[in-house]
Amino acid sequence: MFRMSRAACMAIAMLVAAIGAPDAPAHATSRIKDLANFEGVRQNQLIGYGLVVGLNGTGDTLNNIPFTKQSLQAMLERMGVNIRGSTIRTGNVAAVMVTGNLPAFGTQGTRMDVTVSALGDSKSLQGGTLLVTPLLGADGNVYAVAQGSLAIGGFSAEGAGASVTRGVPTVGRIANGAIIEREIEFALNRMPNVRLALRNSDFTTAKRIAAAVNDYLGAKTAEPIDPSTVQLSIPAEFKGNAVALLTEIEQLQVEPDLSAKIIIDERSGIIVMGRDVRVATVAVAQGNLTVSISESPQVSQPQPFARGRTVVTPNTKVGVQEDGRKLALVKAGVSLQQLVDGLNGLGIGPRDLIGILQAIKAAGAIQADIEVM
Repeated sequence: MFRMSRAACMAIAMLVAAIGAPDAPAHATSRIKDLANFEGVRQNQLIGYGLVVGLNGTGDTLNNIPFTKQSLQAMLERMGVNIRGSTIRTGNVAAVMVTGNLPAFGTQGTRMDVTVSALGDSKSLQGGTLLVTPLLGADGNVYAVAQGSLAIGGFSAEGAGASVTRGVPTVGRIANGAIIEREIEFALNRMPNVRLALRNSDFTTAKRIAAAVNDYLGAKTAEPIDPSTVQLSIPAEFKGNAVALLTEIEQLQVEPDLSAKIIIDERSGIIVMGRDVRVATVAVAQGNLTVSISESPQVSQPQPFARGRTVVTPNTKVGVQEDGRKLALVKAGVSLQQLVDGLNGLGIGPRDLIGILQAIKAAGAIQADIEVM
């Protein structure tokens, strides 16, 4: 009974200690497929020029947009309709640019989404139909052909004295609106080596990825070449089947290492700090100077039976107030949470916080890179 009671007491003590102990810092891990891209597995951008027809009088003004008129004439001539020298008056046609991304390993005959954007002075593409439009790659070759009815996310309505516009009615999308006609040759299974391109360059992250791959395969097949690239040699058992190897590797969990960085967007006042931002001991003070100007004009009237006239005399009051706050001490080696709490304790807004962070960086007291967007 004595031994059981002692064991129970030890268990209770360990439980109390576990509950009362502060939480250990959690280090988030990510899959390799979320940290890097595999060489050759990428999209390719396509672009094309076409015409949208069937608009309800919201198309381009042919007299103001010459390329729409020329495109319409050329299309009709290819169909055997000669309108050279004729006056064309239609508001149901609009010139558009068609863009899309050719998916990786897209095969001939499969479909892809496209985005259609007005090029002229069209007011809305609602209800329009895109005519056959070839989509070209950067090399000038046609890789897909687009056609179909547009889906518009916005609308526009107007009357004699008012108008309303919601969203962007001059941009539409066609789901599965293009058919792939040409494939991009890339033999992934015949490659002796595969490179992994890190989305965020970092020496430590590249080394950790290589170590995780080598530990999983039991051989030294992965090697970090630079902070952005890890080269992987295809083992003998995966020769001719690189897809199976990449499927196993992309699921491995790796803890990425991030550099201490502060991102500042001065236009919107957004500040983003990394978890490894540290500061040295520094004292910060911030004061606001408020200048208030109030206008209360007064009316001055002449006495009865006087020859004067009523005038308005200005009455301006100017007040100056300076909010002086005490110095706030930020100790060395504080965490990100402590830094934010200390700066928020000064009662300042994001705009003033941007200036304080830049001043601390200029003093050499902050161990992080500040990047202004």
